[in-house]
Amino acid sequence: QVQLVESGGGLVQPGGSLRLSCAASGSVFSVNTMGWYRQVPGSQRELVAEITSGGAANYADSATGRFTISRDNAKNTVYLQMNSLKPEDTAVYYCNLDLIPIGKVYWGQGTQVTVSS
Repeated sequence: QVQLVESGGGLVQPGGSLRLSCAASGSVFSVNTMGWYRQVPGSQRELVAEITSGGAANYADSATGRFTISRDNAKNTVYLQMNSLKPEDTAVYYCNLDLIPIGKVYWGQGTQVTVSS
């Protein structure tokens, strides 16, 4: 069984920064993609950024230039550094693990990010 544990959300003022972390445990294959999605009430969950086990990263247009995704394969942990935060970044952020070899996807419990003055 795979478990994803997220941390790092909270309240921040516009222009501020936050760093999200997500640690995966259990049967985590070495070949996988980890990423961050976000969701606001009434809207679909959307991709923020994702990174492969080889280090290739992909960003949503809204995240490009402000957010940086990284990972530590030895710790099965993915990070999302968010800078220059805007009120429209307010959402619940979910960690995602895509186990490519077996075609399974797992989600974290979500962490709230609120950008407000």
